[in-house]
Amino acid sequence: MIASMNDLELVRQQHLPLIEARLGKDTPAGERQILVCAGTGCSSGGSHGLREELKKEVAARGLQDKVKIIKTGCFGFCKLGPIAVVYPEGTLYCQVQKEDAAELVQGVASGQAVNRLLYRDPASGERPRRKDEIHFFRVQQRLALHNCGLINPEDINEYIAREGYRALATALTRQPGEIIAAIKASGLRGRGGAGFPTGRKWEFTAAAPSRPRYVVCNADEGDPGAFMDRSILEGDPHSVLEGMAIAGYATGASQGYIYVRAEYPIAVDRLERAIRQARRAGLLGQNILGSGFAFNVDIRLGAGAFVCGEETALLRSIEGRRGEPRPRPPYPAQSGLWGRPTVVNNVETLANVPLIIRHGPEWYAAFGTAGSKGTKVFSLAGSINNTGLIEVPMGTTLREIIFSIGGGIPGGKKFKAVQTGGPSGGCLPEGMLDTPVDYEALAEAGSIMGSGGLIVMDESDCMVDIARFYLEFSQDESCGRCTPCRVGTKRLLEILKRITSGAGSLDDLKLLEDLCHDVKEASLCGLGQTAPNPILSTLRYFRDEYEAHVRDKFCPAGVCPALTRQPAVLH
Repeated sequence: MIASMNDLELVRQQHLPLIEARLGKDTPAGERQILVCAGTGCSSGGSHGLREELKKEVAARGLQDKVKIIKTGCFGFCKLGPIAVVYPEGTLYCQVQKEDAAELVQGVASGQAVNRLLYRDPASGERPRRKDEIHFFRVQQRLALHNCGLINPEDINEYIAREGYRALATALTRQPGEIIAAIKASGLRGRGGAGFPTGRKWEFTAAAPSRPRYVVCNADEGDPGAFMDRSILEGDPHSVLEGMAIAGYATGASQGYIYVRAEYPIAVDRLERAIRQARRAGLLGQNILGSGFAFNVDIRLGAGAFVCGEETALLRSIEGRRGEPRPRPPYPAQSGLWGRPTVVNNVETLANVPLIIRHGPEWYAAFGTAGSKGTKVFSLAGSINNTGLIEVPMGTTLREIIFSIGGGIPGGKKFKAVQTGGPSGGCLPEGMLDTPVDYEALAEAGSIMGSGGLIVMDESDCMVDIARFYLEFSQDESCGRCTPCRVGTKRLLEILKRITSGAGSLDDLKLLEDLCHDVKEASLCGLGQTAPNPILSTLRYFRDEYEAHVRDKFCPAGVCPALTRQPAVLH
């Protein structure tokens, strides 16, 4: 039981040497650690079998006291998984299979790298040995992800060794208003997509007269191609619990709920473990760290409805009702869960909170831009060489993300568009690649930040078909409560299907644009209000493709089956 700051520091000191080995500091002579990714991506590629085979090889060679096999969260280099990193050298191995275990352990024992498993730079052909020598990692700024790939997410002691729960201990020595002021001064904005200032949301909840109050973590990540929150929950669940506890203390709440998708089994399992560990350690529950503050966290599983990412629909689902939005105001900060004041923050937002309290709001505000402070986690997917998870300062351009960190477009193909913000976002063309990634710049360009999904498209993609795909998703996920979204998205989809089947007309383009604006203006919640974004952005930047579909009855990308015949040439 950790009852005081002194107890917390004692645990940290006891387990710090294990972590310092991964930070390049002194370790017992000859001791090695092999960290193997146990995130969803690498697990699906066979990392569990790899870990078991590594353990067998270590035991067979009598190296149990010299070589430790440790599971960890996502490194972010998802396309090249399973990933293993050997410390203290920091040697990163890619696409490691269980059949490679014997050679890998032999290399660790002898101090020789297994060259064929090292990352190969596609441009230079070089094989850098250390993880921090690889450009993909070197140019990132990992704050929310600072523990992912570095600690065992199933061991609270490793989190504590990385200064875990120190921010909570610090917060409990201050007044709640001081904590809210620090979050406001940091400039932290909601990372779930809307970008509302986090400190102001906490301030509204703390000022609400009624009790009890609640803290809710929105982990209902449903965008196609998005896995930011999942990776944080799988790789660093205690950061979210600590952030929730700090939010609870600041706002006067004693109960928190994490609403997470049931189809995230690894994340759910690690959250359950983390909650049990924190309760046993006295870092959740009654009289936390002897302060008199009580805070508990429970999990509620979502059934996969995209609309439950909207905060009022999510709260209704937690209450056991149908997950559908309600009009606002009142906002959840005044009337949320069971009609009581409720803070709703997403996973990434909460993971940043302990860092702000620990390092100070000025430290955090030094990252990013004037209006968008800090960093942002993105999942890179689609036609891009380095599929995976990254974190960069706000204001980093799309060009830097796609071509520097992401490694550009595979197969020598030409970049065509990038969609930010998932199905609710817009598709931006090559001419917008120098757009800085922040809330205002993306909105001005016709897209949104969203939760951080970033999907790249090349010349083989049809932008009309892309708009149809995302609209089909939004229409299917509409809860049906309001007519503009329920009927409007259906009509929009009908027009897009008409165009991609060769039955469209130029009049359909005007109708499509007008209806998009109607749906945006009249829909009840964010799903309907943003569903037309893929259409409006592709009409804005790729109108020539729409015109080719309706005027020439031809799909330039050769994607739409009914429109693949080359148009006749008039003489």
